[in-house]
Amino acid sequence: MTYLITFACYGAHLHGDEAGSVDRQHNKPGSRAISADPGRVKLEHRLMNQPPYIMDQARRDAVLASLVERSLQRGWDLLAAHVRANHVHVVVVAEVAPERIMNDLKSYASRFLNRLELDTPDRKRWARHGSTRWLADADRVVAAIRYVVEKQGDPMAVYVAAGQRC
Repeated sequence: MTYLITFACYGAHLHGDEAGSVDRQHNKPGSRAISADPGRVKLEHRLMNQPPYIMDQARRDAVLASLVERSLQRGWDLLAAHVRANHVHVVVVAEVAPERIMNDLKSYASRFLNRLELDTPDRKRWARHGSTRWLADADRVVAAIRYVVEKQGDPMAVYVAAGQRC
C-alpha cells in the first residue's frame, strides 16, 4: 500500500482556524472542514500547556534524517518527504496500517531530536493525529509526490527517492 501521510506540529493547526481543520465529527471523506471560529481558536490556545512547536532548519533536517532512517529500519519504501516549519508530509509504501506508520515516524523523530538535544524530552512536538490517505494508483502516487516536493512553497527539508518522478 502507498500512503500520503501528513502530521502537524503541536499548536500549528488549532480547531476553528481560518486555514481549516477537522475534528472527530468532521473527519469523514468528503465532509466539510470546521468553519472558522475565532472563539474556538482562543479556547484551544488557552488549553495548550506549551507554546506551538516551530521547527528551525536544524530541527527540520533532523526530522528528515529520522524519517529516512526509520523507514529503512522498518523496510518501508520512502518515496518522498518534506519537513516544513510546522508540519510534515510523507509518501511511503508499506504493508502496515498508515496510522502505525505515522505514530512510529512521530515517535522516532522525537527520540532523534532528544538524542541531538535540540529540545528537552518533555517538549510536545506533534499534534495528536494527522492525515493518512491511501493512494490507489500510480497517477495518485505521482501526484502526491509532486504535491509533497513541489507544492509546499520554498523547499525546506526535502527527500525524494532515487528514480521517483514528480
